[in-house]
Amino acid sequence: MPQRHKTQVCIIGAGPSGLLLSQLLAKTGIHTIVLDRKDRAYIEGRVRAGVLEQGTVDALEQAGVAERLHAEGLTHDGFELAFDGVRHRIDLKALTGSAVVVYGQTEVTKDLFDARFADNQQFFFNIDDVVPTELKSDQPQVHFTQDGAQHVITCDYIAGCDGFRGVSRAAIPNDVLKTFERVYPFGWLGILVDQPPVSHELIYANHAHGFALASMRSETRSRYYIQCEATDCVSDWSDDRFWEEFATRLGPDAAANLQTGASFEKSIAPLRSFVAEPMRYGNLFLAGDAAHIVPPTGAKGLNLAVADIRLLSRALIEHYAGNDHYIDTYSETALNRVWKVERFSWQLSTLMHQFPENSPFERRMQRAEFDYITESEAASKAIAENYIGLPLE
Repeated sequence: MPQRHKTQVCIIGAGPSGLLLSQLLAKTGIHTIVLDRKDRAYIEGRVRAGVLEQGTVDALEQAGVAERLHAEGLTHDGFELAFDGVRHRIDLKALTGSAVVVYGQTEVTKDLFDARFADNQQFFFNIDDVVPTELKSDQPQVHFTQDGAQHVITCDYIAGCDGFRGVSRAAIPNDVLKTFERVYPFGWLGILVDQPPVSHELIYANHAHGFALASMRSETRSRYYIQCEATDCVSDWSDDRFWEEFATRLGPDAAANLQTGASFEKSIAPLRSFVAEPMRYGNLFLAGDAAHIVPPTGAKGLNLAVADIRLLSRALIEHYAGNDHYIDTYSETALNRVWKVERFSWQLSTLMHQFPENSPFERRMQRAEFDYITESEAASKAIAENYIGLPLE
């Protein structure tokens, strides 16, 4: 006989999206249960993005979890694009009046976990066989097992925050769900190293050998990436090989400030653009990577997920206050923004990477686009507006 539980909103996925939704709903007295197939230590240990838009900072402030962010985060008023060593700074502050904050997604997740545990949030970790059912009814259910015991949660709504390979999107019937995808023919090899960043702002570089990104997690910890073959393995890349290639792609001016060292984390991430429509089916809502993926160029993944959560939390809070407008329009409103962010990430990825199918013509087009951006304040402003974050709706 399964153990039965009841809540208002069942959240599948205890990453930053699910945790933030739970935290925002709890602020208005809405009860949630949060599920994840992994445990807290595993979830907190995942290395992810670290550039936060102002809208993301606003959401974390609203959730009451921004104290450490403000103490430790690095405010960036701009970033650089580089092409074969020629550098152009996008002055975010001058062009838009706004900035971004560098603060690792791992730290955001820790802050949210601390807040939810302090509030006695009900979690189920290390679960298996998760199946959302009765999605078109007013009492949907989530079935799962934990330590061999069966559980059933009955709720008003299910929030699918369980990532690209989660069960939530797969619960939408094939004749309803539409997906759109672009898989890129390369990956990003990333390392973490305890050395000061090569620059106090991010540098996105295009070189004949491929893309490189100089980023950071703090003033003493750097996060660096290079474009690699999709078929590469981490074992193919020694630290020495990485540093040599990274310095070449950055160009001599930037590389003059590079401090190398032994990496303590090294991984390869595939790149894809992906969107699922709709983001609501019955009383199941998708948010974050369950609904869409953007290539990491431009740092939009976490920020786009947080925008979904801002919209979804508003929709649920307004619903329980008697207003169904936002819950009825959630999918349409979210997707309208999703596609604009997908466009920017795709555009910047296309500009800054070497594609194996590109002819010399495409390579010249990339350079012409870069030159136009350097010469046109309007073009730089368009990039800046997208980088600091589009309006919520």
